[in-house]
Amino acid sequence: MDSMFEDFKTDLDSLNPPVRKKALEIAEQLVLNENYTEKKAIAEAIKQAEEWFYDLEG
Repeated sequence: MDSMFEDFKTDLDSLNPPVRKKALEIAEQLVLNENYTEKKAIAEAIKQAEEWFYDLEG
């Protein structure tokens, strides 16, 4: 798990592995490029990653 988001491990643990990986990728980009706080980035990233996964599943 990305050390940047270690404090949010419990939020991520309930996600399946592909969604967790995607959420971490999204959260990192939000923090680096969009000036999100880590807390807001992880919440938004989880939402986006779940939507991404459901779109894949059809």
